[in-house]
Amino acid sequence: MGKTATRDAYGKALAQLGAENEDVVVLDADLSGSTKTAVFAQEFPRRFFNLGIAEADLIGTAAGLAAAGKIPFASTFAVFAAGRAYDQIRASAAYPKLNVKIAATHAGLTVGEDGATHQMNEDIALMRALPNMTVVVPADGPEAVAATLAVARHQGPVYLRLGRPAVPNIHGEDYVFELFNAPVLREGEDVAIFACGYMVHLALEAAAQLEKVGISAAVVNVHTIKPLDKDTVLRFARRCGRVITAEEHSIIGGLGGAIAEVLGEEAPTPMARIGVRDTFGESGKPAELLEKYGLTTEAIVQAAKKLMQP
Repeated sequence: MGKTATRDAYGKALAQLGAENEDVVVLDADLSGSTKTAVFAQEFPRRFFNLGIAEADLIGTAAGLAAAGKIPFASTFAVFAAGRAYDQIRASAAYPKLNVKIAATHAGLTVGEDGATHQMNEDIALMRALPNMTVVVPADGPEAVAATLAVARHQGPVYLRLGRPAVPNIHGEDYVFELFNAPVLREGEDVAIFACGYMVHLALEAAAQLEKVGISAAVVNVHTIKPLDKDTVLRFARRCGRVITAEEHSIIGGLGGAIAEVLGEEAPTPMARIGVRDTFGESGKPAELLEKYGLTTEAIVQAAKKLMQP
């Protein structure tokens, strides 16, 4: 199976895109070694732009390049992209619906030792609220490669959320990514687990454990948070009658919020949300942080068992 960090896969995909399409350009804010845009920079130095520690300039310049017909990928850490440059994303990319791809790495608690200031657990909520914005959260390396290629073909602004640590590869190298569709990774009848990003492989582990105690759990990989695949969400909510969401993000405004909105309006369903519970993080090893903040396989298992109680 192996493990791959989604940021590493992103760097690999950029190099592929650079060879395929001369209109692809890449911008970074002095973090290219960490965001892995350095891979593109080495291959295509004339199409790589280091804007320095100036995230507003990063997005504004990307917007200008998009207006000139280029396909810009603008990268920095998620806390700087969605946080510091929010105004520029809103006014210069989303509002004019320009073809800017914001590829933000080091999202969520698994930034680890960098601590609360750098653990961006609110970015999906911020980006999801913007009109015209598409929000994509790959689950593993192969999906990150395929998603990067797909968003390059998509016309319009995209927020691509990537992580720091290596995660188990649940897809093969021949994986076909379909933007806007939530693939079903495991069928089930008793509870539906909707997960994104880092939490997808934990959802699969939880489903395997639940099977051993007689609970049939479906697992759906919601890689596109916006626009949400409402049909798949409603189909599994109605089939199973119980829903769990799992995300490395605040339970407010992210995947859990998006699914709760759909269910509240169209199919009220008993639900549990696994994620960061309205708090900031702290410095620590990623595994220890996930355990402390309840983003674990066991947390999903216990949530399912609780929902199954009469």
